[in-house]
Amino acid sequence: MKRYYFLVASIVLLLTSVVAFSDNLFTDVGQKSNSDPKFVIHGLFCFAWFIILVMQATYIKRGNRNAHIKLGVAGAIAAAGVFVSTIYIYAVIFHGWETMNYIARCNRIFMPTFALLVFLGYRQRKNPVVHKRLMFVATLYMLGPILDRAMNHTFLDSIIPVSADDVWVATLAGIWSLFFVSLFIYDWVVMRKIHAVTSFGFLWFVATWLVCVLS
Repeated sequence: MKRYYFLVASIVLLLTSVVAFSDNLFTDVGQKSNSDPKFVIHGLFCFAWFIILVMQATYIKRGNRNAHIKLGVAGAIAAAGVFVSTIYIYAVIFHGWETMNYIARCNRIFMPTFALLVFLGYRQRKNPVVHKRLMFVATLYMLGPILDRAMNHTFLDSIIPVSADDVWVATLAGIWSLFFVSLFIYDWVVMRKIHAVTSFGFLWFVATWLVCVLS
């Protein structure tokens, strides 16, 4: 688990994003959003981030630290693109907190957190134990819209009634939480304790959900 966790987890995240946007990529390429620059640019930055995440984990597994460091520059550019394009989309589409659903509200809070954790991850690049957790938790904060769309492209869409919004959101939050649970398990297997980044990352995840649901 110590050797393969971050590589496997990164691949799972990339595949989840592919499933989430499979209609844009494969089954409905003529849809309107595919010709909208703001969505195209945002999607390219997001996919670049997930692809780079997999490549970085691969380099570390192979012991190619120099390649990992060089690719970090591209990762920083992709992260900046994800942040800026998301903020722009929110400014254009949503007009106030009240117009957002739970997932959009969470993402609105998580996106600045994503940027902060990536920045801290860069600052901690010489401390691999902290660095990789900061980058991974930052990536988990991106998953709200991705999991929502992925669920729409799986059997869950036929099981949960369209009108059962609360059930849908609770299911999404539960699936989202499993990624954090996997990191808890990794920490325990590797260190016999839960790392502070993992703990605080999950606490912020829960606190954000409570704020978005109760507000």
